[in-house]
Amino acid sequence: MKLPLSLAISPYDHARDLRPQGIDLTVLELPVEEIFYRFTRFREWDASEMSFGKVVSILSQPSPDIVAIPVFPSRVFRHSAIYTKLQSPKDLEGKRVGIPEWAQTAGIYVRGLLQHEYGVDLRRIEWIQAGVHQPGREEKVELKLPAGIRITPQPAKTLAGMLASGELDAAISARDPGGPRMFSDYLGLELDYFKKTRIFPIMHVVALRREAYERDRWIAMNLLKAFEEAKRASLARITEIGISHLPMPWLAEHARRWRAAAGEDFWPYGIEPNRPTLEAFVQYAFEQGVAVRPLKIEELFAPETLERAKI
Repeated sequence: MKLPLSLAISPYDHARDLRPQGIDLTVLELPVEEIFYRFTRFREWDASEMSFGKVVSILSQPSPDIVAIPVFPSRVFRHSAIYTKLQSPKDLEGKRVGIPEWAQTAGIYVRGLLQHEYGVDLRRIEWIQAGVHQPGREEKVELKLPAGIRITPQPAKTLAGMLASGELDAAISARDPGGPRMFSDYLGLELDYFKKTRIFPIMHVVALRREAYERDRWIAMNLLKAFEEAKRASLARITEIGISHLPMPWLAEHARRWRAAAGEDFWPYGIEPNRPTLEAFVQYAFEQGVAVRPLKIEELFAPETLERAKI
C-alpha cells in the first residue's frame, strides 16, 4: 500500500514526471492564485505549491502549521514587473504605486531591488492595494509594517483600472495590469543583475501541512527526490535541439545561453546553490514587515531535506 497524498500545483513541464516513491499522489492542477488562496486560508491539501512570501510570513509566526521543502517550481526575474510611464526608479518617490498584495512575492523582490539597487526610499511612496483585474483582493497573511510605510486598500477598484485612469502613477505586479514597463530592456538588465548578485528570484516553493509531515516525515525527502528527477527530465527535454517539446522556437538555444550564465543545473533546488537568493529574500521580507522576525535559511525547510546519505 502506498501512502495517499494530495498536491496542488500548476501544470509545469518540470513537474509532469512526478512519481514519488511510496506515495500515491493525487495532483490538482489549478491557477496559482486559487492554489495560494485555498491553501493559505484552509490548508485544503497535504502539499501545495505556495507563494514564497506567504510561506516566509507563516514560518516567521509562532508555531507555524506548515513546513517547506527546497523545491522551487516558479522563478521569475522581476525588473519586468514595474508598470509605469516614469523613466527612473527614483521617480517613484512621492508617487502613488499600486500593488495586488504587500506580501506578494514578486512585489517583495521588486521593493528589495528598488531599495538596495536603486536607493529608493519605500517610505516616500504612497502604496495602494487592490486586485489586478478583479476588485476585492485582500492581504492573506499578517503584516508588521515598518514605520513610515502606508498602504491604502481600494477594495472596489483594480490596479488595471486605476493605472488606465491615471489614479496610479505605477503598479508593481506579477500579472500584467496594462501599460508600459519602466524597464523596456529588462532582459539585459536581469541578466546583468544575476551576474552581479547571483540572485535568481524564487517565486514559489512547495509546502506541506505540518500535520501530514509530522505523521510521515519521510514524505519530505521522497517528494524532494521526485521533484529533482522530474526536473532533470524536463531540462533534458528543453535542451534537445532536434525536437520541439514546447511550442516555441529556439528553446534549446535559450537554454544553452542561460546554462552558460547559471551553470549546468540552471534551475537548482536545495539551499546551497540558492543561498544568495534565499538570503536576499528573507532579508527583504523582514525589512518590509512580511516576516515578523528574522529567519535563518535552514529553518525554512524540513531538516530531512538538508542532508543526504553518503556511501
